[in-house]
Amino acid sequence: MSIEMLEKSIGWQKSLNIATAVYKITETFPKEERYGLTSQIRRCGTSILFNIAEGILKHSKKDFANYLTIARGSCGELYTQLVLCEKLGYIDHTACKEIMIQLEEIIKILQSSIKTLRKR
Repeated sequence: MSIEMLEKSIGWQKSLNIATAVYKITETFPKEERYGLTSQIRRCGTSILFNIAEGILKHSKKDFANYLTIARGSCGELYTQLVLCEKLGYIDHTACKEIMIQLEEIIKILQSSIKTLRKR
């Protein structure tokens, strides 16, 4: 696996978009959330990206599948955090829905990739 494969990965590209979006939406969160929800949601958003990247550059398909599984779990965590942020009034419904749609796409990509890697 190579850096070129990393940059060509649709899952990696989409997760980079999500990580960027998460940073942008959390800029407006209340200051008292800086070390709470803001920090948590940013770590979770980047965790998806970082685990996909690490998995792509691993040597074994088993390791790759494991990192994609972790990334998929982070998608669920981020989805839940977004629901909470919307309910708390930190983000509006439209912004929340846009990221959730992207998350659902990434989950499908990850699930398909994990299934393919585990068959081999």
